[in-house]
Amino acid sequence: MERGIQADVRDSCLPEGLGRAIRETAEAIAALLGGATDDDMGGRVPGLEWTTGETAAHLAMANGLMADLACGRERPYGDGTPQGIAAANALSLAEFPERGAEPLAAMLLERTEAFLTAVERAAAEGSAGRTLQTPLGLMDQEVLAAYLLTHMLGHGYDLARALRRPHMIDAARVGLCVPFLKTAMPRIAVASTLTARFTLRIRGGAAFGVTFTDGVVEVLPGPPERSDCTVLTEPVVFLLIALGRLGPWQAMARGGVLAWGRKPWLAPRFPTLFKAP
Repeated sequence: MERGIQADVRDSCLPEGLGRAIRETAEAIAALLGGATDDDMGGRVPGLEWTTGETAAHLAMANGLMADLACGRERPYGDGTPQGIAAANALSLAEFPERGAEPLAAMLLERTEAFLTAVERAAAEGSAGRTLQTPLGLMDQEVLAAYLLTHMLGHGYDLARALRRPHMIDAARVGLCVPFLKTAMPRIAVASTLTARFTLRIRGGAAFGVTFTDGVVEVLPGPPERSDCTVLTEPVVFLLIALGRLGPWQAMARGGVLAWGRKPWLAPRFPTLFKAP
């Protein structure tokens, strides 16, 4: 009972359901690791250059980084570009040798709780609205929390595939990731000369606009006027595409994406205009 009350108090410091989703996602990943053998941890993750052990180690370290950021500590990590973050990831893994399932699961849970405690403390001190420096630029506490959830879901999906277990991504959790994804889009855009207006709709959830003006990206709170291309995506498919785990043509072939408008052929190009870190 005490743990449930604590969870509700911490969740009230964030948008509804976000604190709970962060904790439950960490618990789901820890449960995945709980059934992993040493051979499993040494195996390669499908679609990644990392092993299962390296992926779990990266998650544990990342949650520690996020907890420090939530406390207001400065933790430089890369140069703000996807390439810079990838280089920082490689360096941090080289300096951190732990690859065991049990210690990494415990570390992940401990550091997730440290993050949520920092959020609660900031709310109690009246500093919840402060701006924090993150690997992808300045964010407030709520967007940072959505960043943490998005990152855990992406690598939790990787671990689930590697261990041949069900993943933990669902529509509710995807909806909680959207504030971070909208913040990150202009920061991870690749160079282009495109001028176009997109409406992105997540089935049963958010709808927002993304415009390109000679390649310069702007994210709008709602659909733009005279949208060139409207893209309707299933929630899980939306996140997997956003994180580079699923290609647009694969998603369309499975019926997870529908597109219409004056230029519907732009839909498969949209994900290629960004590089997930």
